[in-house]
Order: sequence, then C-alpha cells, then structure tokens
Amino acid sequence: MSSPDVDVVSHQTLSSKRDLFLRQDGPASPISNLSTNIIKENFMDRDRDMMKEKDEGKESSSSLNDMQDYVGFANLPNQVYRKAVKRGFNFTLMVVGESGLGKSTLINSMFLSDIYSNEYPGPAHRVKETVQVETTTVLLTENGVNLTLTVVDTPGFGDAVDNNECWQPVITYIENKYEEYLNAESRVHRDAIVDSRVHCCLYFIAPSGHGLKTLDVEFMKRLHDKVNIVPLIAKADTMTSEECVLFKTTILNEIEHNQIKIYKFPDFDTDEENKVHRAMKAWVPFAVVGSNTLVEVNGKKVRGRKYPWGIAEVENLEHCDFIALRNMMIRTHMQDLIDVTNNVHYENYRHQKLAGVGADGKPGAIPNKNPLSRMEEEKKEHDLKMKKMEKEMEQVFEMKVKEKLLKLKDSESDLQCRHEQMNKSLEQQRQELEEKRRIFEKEKIVFESANGEDSFHRMFVDTNSKEHLDGKMKKKGKKKGLF
Repeated sequence: MSSPDVDVVSHQTLSSKRDLFLRQDGPASPISNLSTNIIKENFMDRDRDMMKEKDEGKESSSSLNDMQDYVGFANLPNQVYRKAVKRGFNFTLMVVGESGLGKSTLINSMFLSDIYSNEYPGPAHRVKETVQVETTTVLLTENGVNLTLTVVDTPGFGDAVDNNECWQPVITYIENKYEEYLNAESRVHRDAIVDSRVHCCLYFIAPSGHGLKTLDVEFMKRLHDKVNIVPLIAKADTMTSEECVLFKTTILNEIEHNQIKIYKFPDFDTDEENKVHRAMKAWVPFAVVGSNTLVEVNGKKVRGRKYPWGIAEVENLEHCDFIALRNMMIRTHMQDLIDVTNNVHYENYRHQKLAGVGADGKPGAIPNKNPLSRMEEEKKEHDLKMKKMEKEMEQVFEMKVKEKLLKLKDSESDLQCRHEQMNKSLEQQRQELEEKRRIFEKEKIVFESANGEDSFHRMFVDTNSKEHLDGKMKKKGKKKGLF
C-alpha cells in the first residue's frame, strides 16, 4: 500500500509531463488554444476523479483496519452482567446469639425492609426450650437487581440452663445444606441448582465488657471451618467509646489466643483498595446499634435511638459501626463471602465427603468401592443393626415381664392381706355373736326359773299377736282415710 507522500510526488510528475506535452514554441491560434484548453480540462477532471477514488480507497482501507483490530471479547463483562441480572442472586445469612441482643432489628435496618414483622416475629419472640433452626426467605429488588435473601435464625440459643451441645443443630443445618448442594451437583440433570448454603454467620456478642463467654468461644471454634464468621458487639450504645475500644481489643486477643478463624478480608492489587480494606479491618469486631424508628436531629430524620442524654444514630460512624458492617456485607464483600463459601468451606466438606472422612475427622465409608462389596457391607451393617434392635427389644420385653410379675406379686400379697383381715373380722364377729348367745341363754334360764318354763313362750306369743293387731289397725286406718 502506497503512502500519501509518494502519491503527491507521482501526481506532480504527471502534471509536469502533461504541461510539456501540450506546450508549443510558436504563436498559438485560437482554435489550437481552444483544443488545448479542452484537453487540459479533460485531464484535470480525470485527475480529480482519480484523487477522489484514492481518498475513498484510503477511508475504506482505514475502516477495514479498524474492523480488523476490534474482535469483540471486550463486551464479555456486559454479557456476564446481563446474564447475572436476569438470573438474580442468592445470599444466605445466619444470625446467632442470645435472646434480646437486637438481631431482628439489625437485620431489618441492614436491608431497609421488614424481614421480621408482626406476622412473622423475630427469634426473641419465638424462644424455644431447645435450640431450633428456622429460616425466612424474602425477595429484595433494587435498581432492577433481584436478591433472594434467606435469613437463618436460632431461637433458644444460649437461653437454657445447660447449654452443652447447643451448637449441634446449627452444625447439622450447615452440613445438610452442603450435602444437598453436593447431591444436586452429582445428579445427571443439573439445570437449576439453588444455592442454599450458608454464606455468612453474624455472631452477636453480649456487651458485657469482660470478654468472650465460654459459650462464645466453643461455638466459634466448632463452626469457624464450616462458615464465614463475622463477630458483632450487640447494643454498642450501652458502652462508652473508650469501653467499646477496650472491649474490641479484649475480644480480638481472645480470638487469637483460642486460634479462632473469623472471616478474613481479601488482599487487592492496588494500594488504594488495600488502604480502604485495611481501614475496614480495623472495625472488626463491629460494634453495632439497630433501630427501625426515625428520630429528628437538627431538622433531619435519621434512624436512631432516643435517650435522655442524647440520640444514638445508627448510620453515623461516630456512634457505631453499622455503616461499615452494611458496606462490607452488601456493597463490597458479598460476592467474596459467596466465593469463600464455595471455594474453601464447601470444598473442604466435599473433599472430606468424597475421601470417606467424617465430619469428626475419622475415616468413614469409602464411596469408590465395588457396588457388590458395598451392598454386602450394608447388608452386614443392617443385620448387625437388626440383631442389636432384637436384643434391645428382648431386654425391654424381659423388663416388662419382670415389672408385670412384680405387680402381680404385689397384688397377690395385697389380696392375701385383705383376705386375712376379712377372716379375722368375721371370726371376731362370730365370737361376739357366740358371746351374746351365751349371755342370752343364761338370761333365758334365769327368767324361766323365776316365772315358769312356759312364761317366756307366752310372752313371745303375746308380743307377736299384739304386733299383728297393730298392723291390722293401721291398715284399717289407711283404708278409712282413702275412702
């Protein structure tokens, strides 16, 4: 392809040759001058057409060069963005802590929505005797982006007298969600896999000012390798700024001493981003205050709590760390929480599951064995289980029989005692009657000896006849009264 400078030089050479060809030494006639002018005009028109064609060629060649330089893969982020917005996002947040620490209020304040309402109250209003895991799912929309938020709460946590193993329902729930996701990945058809894994756990610490409780340490040690734990100091408005700073330092020292792994902020390439995230790390553990009511401060409505000594604003970094927590959870690190859950915690569970290692670190059933041998092992396990159940049932049956025999013996002895008592009572009554009879016989003999032998018989007959006559008179009196 010729350059523009070469084209200009060639055009000048061609025009000089044309002038030399048309030039005459003698005087020119009008006709010859006219013909010469016509020829010149024709040459000039042809030159203009050639230059125009060259310019058009240059423009077309430059546009072709541009099209050859642009491939189009720079548009991939836009394609991913459109697909992600169309599909929507899923995020599962677990809140754990004792009752009355403001968990429901903080969640409503964080997402500016009534996730907990009068129709579905918070965990503090649903306290159970034992720890139970309950979920609440809501669909949030902001600027055309859909977020399916699932809040997992644990009513009854830490409220019992004996809190041993109160974290076990939480561990079981998290592992069950990992198991569901693993089974969904292992199916033949994996068109739509719903991610219900727990991506973040907000652990609420009571503002005691004395450090972590034993329950706090045990819970975080049991769950730090299964879920992203973000510690929070609840109701930070109950402490002064100096007390809050000292309490944060104490908590971080105890977390480091007990080797607890809380959520670790990622490192970035640029110094500015690292500077921002270093400042965000300084807020951990976040001292938060939640409120769903609006109060007026200097003519402006803000979220906060009103006290006699002043107003604690929720969205003011000088009062609490709520804004830093919300920015971390929603604006800057939500996707990182999802990625860490998928790439670290879930992969650890998946590796242990596929390697045949149980959750407690002990080797379990190896899934890559021959199916026939696995069936034999399962059959043996089933037989052992049935034998064990049969022994247990026999023991229960024998225990029931023994209890029944004891009851029968007790009832038999009771009946025997009652029978003996009745016999004694009857014998006593018989003796009393015999005694009365002997007394009567004596009195009869004495009476007959005094009045004659037939006197008792006559007295008995007179008594009976008198009673007979009295009965007849009563009957006559009744008849007279009736008629």
